[in-house]
Amino acid sequence: MRLGYSKSKNAISYYVYKTGYKNGKNTTVMVEKLGTDSQIREKYGVEDAEQWARAYIDELNRKEAEEKAKVMVTFSPAAAIPADEQRSFNAGYLFLQQVFYQLGLDKVCTAIKRKHSFEYNLTSILSRLVYTRILFPGSKRSSFEDSRKFIEQPDFELHQVYRALSVLGDEMDYIQSALYKNSLRLSKRRTGVIYYDCTNFYFEIEQEDPDNGLRQYGHSKVPLAFCINPGSTNEQVTLSPLEKKLFEDFSLSEFIVCTDSGLSSLDNRVLNSRDGRAFITVQSIKKLKQFQREWCLDPDGWYRRGDPSRKKCSISDLDEELDRDTVLYKERWFKENGLEQRMIVTYSLKYRDYLRALRERQVERAKGKISNPSTLNKNHPTDPKRFIKEQKCTPDGEIAEKTYYSLDEEKISAEAAYDGFYAVCTDLEDEAEAIVNINQRRWQIEECFRIMKHEFRARPAYLSREVRIRAHFMTCFVALIVYRYLEKSLGKEFTVAQITDQLREMNMTRLEGYGYIPSYDRNALTDELHKAAGFRTDTEIIPIAKMRNICKNTKSHKEPKG
Repeated sequence: MRLGYSKSKNAISYYVYKTGYKNGKNTTVMVEKLGTDSQIREKYGVEDAEQWARAYIDELNRKEAEEKAKVMVTFSPAAAIPADEQRSFNAGYLFLQQVFYQLGLDKVCTAIKRKHSFEYNLTSILSRLVYTRILFPGSKRSSFEDSRKFIEQPDFELHQVYRALSVLGDEMDYIQSALYKNSLRLSKRRTGVIYYDCTNFYFEIEQEDPDNGLRQYGHSKVPLAFCINPGSTNEQVTLSPLEKKLFEDFSLSEFIVCTDSGLSSLDNRVLNSRDGRAFITVQSIKKLKQFQREWCLDPDGWYRRGDPSRKKCSISDLDEELDRDTVLYKERWFKENGLEQRMIVTYSLKYRDYLRALRERQVERAKGKISNPSTLNKNHPTDPKRFIKEQKCTPDGEIAEKTYYSLDEEKISAEAAYDGFYAVCTDLEDEAEAIVNINQRRWQIEECFRIMKHEFRARPAYLSREVRIRAHFMTCFVALIVYRYLEKSLGKEFTVAQITDQLREMNMTRLEGYGYIPSYDRNALTDELHKAAGFRTDTEIIPIAKMRNICKNTKSHKEPKG
């Protein structure tokens, strides 16, 4: 590399040139424009622009020489490796670390430290809890031990992790609010539609804890975005407090709430039909009034989604082969306790077959339970035991000595009548197709629940103090956000398992005094990870100084590529 410049009447401009051998002759190309004399002085705070430019060229040449340098290492087959020396380190966490700092979570931790009197490194603790939750999910103790697998070693002790949990639990609302605001710098967040749902988590206890409202025996409701409620809380009453949080902490006041049928109480619908809000909620057809059910199940009077002619058709018109992906819909307005609602019903062959297959599996399970009556205590509406009929009388009407069980064919047939039908209620006046499309995206929140429960193993929780329980779920939530942004940078071409498994396997072998050698396989996913991150860990060896620089750069607040 060499310095070049051009003069004009008003300024001197500086450039970086490189000479190479191409097509049989030397070729010089300009690789970077450094700016004018005045621009360099103002941007870098220097008095002599040319001196700064020459120092910059020297640094580029030094780095280029380092990249090209051959590393010669000698080994002895007779020499044993040092005892108790860690030689393998995980580098996959660096891709998560880059997102963690881009989200400004280090600044959030710094702001929290100003409010509390503690000496430990909260940024280091929270980041390790997040990285290990994604890569090596387990207890807080195991997270502390697993953080030693990373290239950058922990600068805190285990007892400080537990102390930090209390602080993180107290600051849960602030962290969520700051995380949302900081995330707007990474990508635009669509807040016009709020998808809301509840899921269950459980705790490793054998009896109810009367001193802890959250740690109840059984299942606890945890709205993902994100309030925590005791297991005995009816999920329908959790929506209003969450919306209050959206108003106060996230400055969101006008949105559409999209929920499943479990959260579709009339009170929740009324709540979200005023003050700039609207609702789209799943409606159980079975729970409708008879005339509404008959209208929903009527095979005639349907429109094809995507058909601009809006010509009415019948379910009987569908071709089993050609219309596998066709969706039919119909709509009508109705009034319930003073609330005007619009019901939109859809029908598809694919959804019909899905429900049929699901019920057939449940019927087979029900057949198996008939031979083992002790398991026939009905638990919930979708339990296969609902298809089993109990008979305590003989065909002559006499009381039988034994109880007989058989399949309830009438119940099975009655349920089959609903196959393929799906309904939502809303107060929106938008096109029916647009509302159907919005509702179909509810599966994404279910995917978030699945990631937290299975990949990140957010359950069971072993903590006892309420504030630490809040901290546990808060770190799981932060881990989900960090992962989602990393996934987004990869173009969503890879599954959760593929990404997390790959990051977990990206180990490096350290040669003391020389650098780090990748001990993982390079593939399409690792190439995309490096492309999105802007650094590489897959060269034959990474010198110690370069690895130190990579770690430092992942802690910058530069916006991601793409």
